[in-house]
Amino acid sequence: MSIFPFHWWRTVFFLIPAIGVYTVVLGALSIGSSVFGGRGDFGHFCARTWSWLILATTGVDVDVHGRELLVSRKTYVFVANHQSIYDIPIIFWSLPFQLRIIAKEALGRFPVLGWHLRRTGHVLVDRSKPGTEVFRRLANVMHRGLSLVVFPEGTRSIDGRLYGFKKAIFVLAIEAGMPIVPVSVAGSRHVMRRGRLMTCPGHVTLTVHHPIMTEKLSRNDATELAARVQRIIATAVDCDGAKGAPCGMERES
Repeated sequence: MSIFPFHWWRTVFFLIPAIGVYTVVLGALSIGSSVFGGRGDFGHFCARTWSWLILATTGVDVDVHGRELLVSRKTYVFVANHQSIYDIPIIFWSLPFQLRIIAKEALGRFPVLGWHLRRTGHVLVDRSKPGTEVFRRLANVMHRGLSLVVFPEGTRSIDGRLYGFKKAIFVLAIEAGMPIVPVSVAGSRHVMRRGRLMTCPGHVTLTVHHPIMTEKLSRNDATELAARVQRIIATAVDCDGAKGAPCGMERES
């Protein structure tokens, strides 16, 4: 007879109910605020509060390196690797910018959720065929002083190794003239592995690399840019699970 480990019971009977309460309460406040217009700043405050509560309740400690490389109030596209569903709260809490996600168009079909995402400035994209309308939305995001978060692997890594980066987001960033910031998340897969209904307290390192300017690039440079950003992110992801300063932090301009 198998016995579930302690953290399975903790996840099912404590974390899931607690996170459910955070999500309902803060989600309702965010949706309510979006009715009155604005650019979604209060909704972002709710998202950051939700992120902090999740990390604190789970027992996730995040070390952030390289945040001083960023200029406050500047607009960026933060491109990160994807190891866990915890990556979103980790990034939202660790980066003090007005963040919006670039998500799959399919999310827009969910009742309430799709409407709320669009109302608060998130960008929903059919990654197989980004069109003129998407470029317009990105330009609008940039002019409103909002930054974007995207996971170009398209799925979560099981073993921490990076999958190939889809180039669509890099085409969009180049067309919008938005600087790209590679972000390495190391250790989050140990908090909650893909396909496992169990979370554990853990230590995560988030490394912010030097921004890469895109003004002088063309659409033809998107594939090379995607590969370059993937290489940069991989330099710190190789330290998965390690504490202390990240290894191989590559200087880019």
